[in-house]
Amino acid sequence: MSPVEGAAAKLSLRERRRAVAVREILGAAECHIDENGPHALSLRAVARNLGMTVQALYHYFPSRDHLVTALITKAYGDLSDAVQEAVDAAPDETSLQRLVLATEGYRRWAIANPERFQLVYGAPLRHYEAPAEGPTTQAVRRMGTIFRRELFDGFTAEQLRAADTPALSPTLREYLERLPADGLGDLPPAGASLFLSAWGHMHGLVVLEVFGHTAFIGDHQAEIFRMAMLTMVKDIRGRIPPAGAGS
Repeated sequence: MSPVEGAAAKLSLRERRRAVAVREILGAAECHIDENGPHALSLRAVARNLGMTVQALYHYFPSRDHLVTALITKAYGDLSDAVQEAVDAAPDETSLQRLVLATEGYRRWAIANPERFQLVYGAPLRHYEAPAEGPTTQAVRRMGTIFRRELFDGFTAEQLRAADTPALSPTLREYLERLPADGLGDLPPAGASLFLSAWGHMHGLVVLEVFGHTAFIGDHQAEIFRMAMLTMVKDIRGRIPPAGAGS
């Protein structure tokens, strides 16, 4: 029996039925978003597509915000899975290539799921606010952990602390030092600033493509993206001194 099957066997019949219903509701909501966009999300339409009443749907998701939180959490989880699978597909690659593969996994998922990508990274849904330190926060931190590992694999905290970056203002340095340890707080300020710069570069290129702003490049967008990522990683790694070089 697999771990998943074992965990399912420990659930009561009522809990298993609820889990199936929740999966069906999330699946129907994702289909509705794919067809109409995230800003058109309607609990009434989702319930109607499932042949249930809105009141029945409220037994599983007490409000639209609860459903949105679950959808965002699942989208981040699926995106993280795609990134990790891209890395695992070539375990013998060098660390540089693994990082580029991770970014390409991110790009492929975004292109294949543009509406769900917009749900998490597009214009915020009106009147929705993600719960502080809730499941969406934990989900995005999981993805950040994958990218941090691949970007800084093999480097020590001392090396990252001595990275060649523009001087950080005292207020920014203090802010970075106060970030949660399971976020970026486990990185020295210089390392955190390099990571945020890399993330912005990679994510910005993906957003431009998903929203159609780089369509003029045609079928060469994947090649341009890989070239940009190789250049970015080479620049970042070049800013980190060799082990034992001192600060």
